[in-house]
Amino acid sequence: MSISRNYHLKWDLALVDGLCLALAGVTAASGTGAAWLRPLRVILGLPFVLFFPGYVLIAALFPGRKALDGLERTALSFGLSIAVVPLVGLGLNYTPWGIRLTPILVSLTLFTLVVSAAAYWRRRGLDDPYYPVFHLSVPRWSEMGRADRILSLVLAAAVLFAAGSIVYVVGSPKTGEKFTEFYVLGPGGKAADYPRDLAPGQNAPVIVGVVNHEYAPVTYYVEVTAGGWVKDRTAPFQLTGGQKWEREIVFSVYRPQENLKVEFLLFRLGDTRPYRSLHLWVNVAPKLPGNAAVQLPPSPEVLGGPQPGNRKLKAPSITRAVYR
Repeated sequence: MSISRNYHLKWDLALVDGLCLALAGVTAASGTGAAWLRPLRVILGLPFVLFFPGYVLIAALFPGRKALDGLERTALSFGLSIAVVPLVGLGLNYTPWGIRLTPILVSLTLFTLVVSAAAYWRRRGLDDPYYPVFHLSVPRWSEMGRADRILSLVLAAAVLFAAGSIVYVVGSPKTGEKFTEFYVLGPGGKAADYPRDLAPGQNAPVIVGVVNHEYAPVTYYVEVTAGGWVKDRTAPFQLTGGQKWEREIVFSVYRPQENLKVEFLLFRLGDTRPYRSLHLWVNVAPKLPGNAAVQLPPSPEVLGGPQPGNRKLKAPSITRAVYR
């Protein structure tokens, strides 16, 4: 006689909520340097994005057991999760926080907690609510034939090998392409609203970010140049593999000029040439009433000296911006 049992998972919503909160804690801990938690973050993150949002939404919309069977609920949970997550990201794109790890994690966690609470409340009002049921039927070893025993052992070994392979791949990822991500954002932290039209001496803030994907610690610094003159230079900073650096940098230009190229140069400590470069085009002109013509003053070279507070820099031989 085979062993047959039914398992009713009446705390499924609490389990989903607990796994979401556990993912938030693991993500916060792995961001402080606990690299051994990253495989666990991947394991919890996949259902967090692909299954949990749709599951709690289906539980809230169809709390009764007879509304949908288990297979339909599973398929719809994956489908609705794929639909809900992009909508949450689209909404975050129009907020000051933007589409980043922390806002996405917080938003999806709040969505899951709120919707699961609504599903729990709707289940309480039903006589026959839905709870996941797992049916386990295993034949006794003594009742199995020789061929069935061999196949069972082979299947168990295959499952263990697949599970071990997944753990090994996640825990020891293969080193991919080595590069450094270098980007410039507008004052609001988005790829928009960059400084374009400036008055002489007006401060223009931007956000500069660097992400190390070199799989080794690297020390960087950033220079901002305009017209061959250094406008700002950051202090050297070191990033480990996967670490991000982001700061607000303010530059200003005193000489009126149209289509002035402002370059953001990323150096590795010890390099004489920029490792990465980005640029913005700005117009610098004084604000005059009416349509009065603006006569541009001669360049600093004609005047015989550099602008106050700036240092002459040999123009780098870079002809295009690199954005990784």
